[in-house]
Amino acid sequence: LYRFFSFCLSHIGLDGLDKTRLCTKLHKHALVQQANEVNWNLTVPLLFQPSVRLTPTTMLYSGKSPDGSHILSSARYLHMELPVRIAHRIKGFRSLPFIIGCNPTILQVHELYIRAFHMLSDFPPITDQETEIRYSRMVQQLLDDHKDVVTMLAEGFRECRKHVQDETLIRNFLDTTLTSRLGIRMLATHHLKLQENNPDFVGIICTRLSPKKIIEKWVDFARRLCEHQYGGAPRVRINGHVAARFPFIPMPLDYILPELLKNAMRATMESHLDTPNNVPDLVVTIANNDIDFIIRISDRGGGIPHSIVGSVLDYHFTTAEESNQDPRVNNFFGNMTNSNFNNGPMHGFGFGLPTSRAYAEYLGGSLTIQSMQGIGTDVYLRLRHIDGKEESFRI
Repeated sequence: LYRFFSFCLSHIGLDGLDKTRLCTKLHKHALVQQANEVNWNLTVPLLFQPSVRLTPTTMLYSGKSPDGSHILSSARYLHMELPVRIAHRIKGFRSLPFIIGCNPTILQVHELYIRAFHMLSDFPPITDQETEIRYSRMVQQLLDDHKDVVTMLAEGFRECRKHVQDETLIRNFLDTTLTSRLGIRMLATHHLKLQENNPDFVGIICTRLSPKKIIEKWVDFARRLCEHQYGGAPRVRINGHVAARFPFIPMPLDYILPELLKNAMRATMESHLDTPNNVPDLVVTIANNDIDFIIRISDRGGGIPHSIVGSVLDYHFTTAEESNQDPRVNNFFGNMTNSNFNNGPMHGFGFGLPTSRAYAEYLGGSLTIQSMQGIGTDVYLRLRHIDGKEESFRI
């Protein structure tokens, strides 16, 4: 309470808070208190319990059984694992600076995690098919409830950006929260999809993923957005190992690729406004080897200015998004989204590229940028194979 009253009093002189605004502050504090009333007798032990992270190979080869026992095993693993991961995230929210944790949008996300923790912790042991079905329904509900979390976090940190004093602390919080969320969604979606009979998939793992085909899907999507915004779009040429196929998880590529392609297309169009019907092609190159695969996206969009090239992969909640910065730093195409592709989390507030970077690193890879100022930019997405010579990443 002392911190809260100090917070309010420090703002009275600055903002001239009247009774209505003070009541609003008090109401927000009440929400914070309510959010923090999670049952820590249950949560605290889980904070010291490490996550049991699975390799995709384990998920691939344990994902089928003639009697369907793999589905019960998967549900029991989630039943034990998800509360642990959610508890770790609640601890992360409680560790935020007080004034940032008070932000209504960030608080709303915090409350979503608390609600998810209670629902997952209170669910009884999974003993048969009936309880597994009920558990799967609850997991699907939670996935739906949390679908906009990344956008909400981006909005919340933008709203309170003037209070961010330690950007490293916030970057670490966001990297951990976003990658944890990706891991949870992959595990939960994998379990739900184990019940589907798709010959090319085991859960979320495509056994014969074609990088070329998934790139083409997102090229079509990005070109439609670009044509809507600018009246035209650059053509895209795909070369390299275009016939490559290997086991991989499409889900993270479905987050990362549209972001990279949209940025490259926008940069190209913005730098050729005088000739919108005659713009340079984008070139996407696929390189595949026995350890990893690389997707390079090359544009002729003029490159990234020297002044920001070093920070283009950082979260930009503290900069003025309204300024005329490079499109890779700014919100891409406003709030235009395509719900069919579930691309909302990759939009806006300077979060697209840093989120893509965090996802790539979580998957044992990297996202790097080489800019030739005055010419264009090459973006390299490198991801480790799940069945390669080196040890795979863990989810």
